[in-house]
Amino acid sequence: MAGVINVLHVITGLSVGGAEMALLKLVSRWDKSRFRGAVVSLLPAGPMGPRIASQGIGVSSLNMRRGLPNPLSILRLAGQIRAFAPDVIQTWMYHADLIGGLAAVLAGGYPVVWGIRNGTLKPGKSSTSAIWSARACARLSLFLPKRILCCSESARRVHGALGYDMGRMRVIPNGFDLEEFKPDPLARWALRQELGLDANAILLGLIARFDPQKDHGTLIRASARLREAWPQLHFVLCGEDVTWGNRELAGWIEKAGMRTRFHLLGRRLDIPRVAAALDVACLCSAYGEAFPNVPGEAMACGVPCVVTDVGDSAAIVGETGIVVPAAEPEALAAGIGRLLEMGPEGRRKLGEAARARVLENFSLDRVVREYQGLYCQVAAEAQRSQGSGRLRAR
Repeated sequence: MAGVINVLHVITGLSVGGAEMALLKLVSRWDKSRFRGAVVSLLPAGPMGPRIASQGIGVSSLNMRRGLPNPLSILRLAGQIRAFAPDVIQTWMYHADLIGGLAAVLAGGYPVVWGIRNGTLKPGKSSTSAIWSARACARLSLFLPKRILCCSESARRVHGALGYDMGRMRVIPNGFDLEEFKPDPLARWALRQELGLDANAILLGLIARFDPQKDHGTLIRASARLREAWPQLHFVLCGEDVTWGNRELAGWIEKAGMRTRFHLLGRRLDIPRVAAALDVACLCSAYGEAFPNVPGEAMACGVPCVVTDVGDSAAIVGETGIVVPAAEPEALAAGIGRLLEMGPEGRRKLGEAARARVLENFSLDRVVREYQGLYCQVAAEAQRSQGSGRLRAR
């Protein structure tokens, strides 16, 4: 359709996470001659706010507290919707789906596209407010959103079983920038120098925040089973709270007798460089993943992966990696061992196939085109159903 399409993004928060990164990637690569955007965060703006704003996107916050929705905040959001007059509202995550959907109705019935980013919804593993919001959204899904975007097939199945209208669902996976994440022989040398390791050291990496979902303990227990057979194998871990100051994590490593083999780097700002320096990447999550970024980023760097069969991880790696059951250290150790036994040349060839798989199925440009096509479709449907509608002449 002709004309500029205004898209208002409503997101639960702007901390550093998968949904926030997906939003940043989208607005940084969409066609700025065809799409204009703004972002409203329900929670106080986090570190991703300035990064999104740097793309020429207006960013504001409702400064809500965590918990159940405040009716006044819904009314405030409705006012912002009317002021921006979007052609499409894209919401991200349960609370934004619920609050953004209700506000869109109060503002006058603007078309809404919900965004589901979670692969698990269970008591003890998801917050009470998230479960409550998702159940409310399941009922509203029968008539409120025009589309429901899931980032993975596993998320689509889980929410379909919860009662979401599967007829409105569509899967658009995460996308990866193959110019940012790419093979880099210099990174291999530089990281080994930084860690004080021999050039022939084998590096296995886990890039993930410290969280029960990510299950660092299983990797640590698996590492002890590989210690004798692979004396050159070292484990590089980075992410929020992944430091030797984390007594629980450090205690697990000490108990396994692996202190000299683990390198805890904390939060890094050079993830493409770290990923490209690895021989093997690992994601050993126990639950909760929908479409994890870590395997795709490593694969784009030409690094083969070992992943647990959680969310869409198996579908991401396909035949270019190893898939093992979750929370089973012996199975994880065996999977890692299979890649180590391939040797440098075998891993290089598998890594080339992994990068080609990302290029074919998960490139950022392809994913952005899918989002743009969906927004055009939803905006055109709204225009047809409302006559002159909300699309102003531009």
